[in-house]
Amino acid sequence: IGDIMIKVAIIGVMAALLVIPLKREKGEIGLLVILAACLLILSLSLDRIREILDGVRTMKNLLGKGSVYIGILLKMIGITYVAEFSSNLCADAGYHAVADQIEFYGKIMIMAVSLPILLTLVDTIATI
Repeated sequence: IGDIMIKVAIIGVMAALLVIPLKREKGEIGLLVILAACLLILSLSLDRIREILDGVRTMKNLLGKGSVYIGILLKMIGITYVAEFSSNLCADAGYHAVADQIEFYGKIMIMAVSLPILLTLVDTIATI
């Protein structure tokens, strides 16, 4: 685990250092360098994501009926990561308005996905 984290840190720092001199004259190339670094880091994280998904599947099997809530939580986490990743890329490219809208939509999606949990909570409170 430590070796991959060191690789990720090196990729990130190297990309940032490469972009500094490019930013003034070749901003579009700098953006491509950052995008490539992000995609490389994302590809390195895929094995860990698979491990997490395997663990979640195991929990779902153990929980049975209660596994619906784990699925909802996973969707919420996925929405958060996708929104943050894409928002950061847009912000780095200078498109802050688009980044803000992605974050806003991500928050709306989290609310929509979490609605069944909130309704179950309200129903449980109402029956007390």
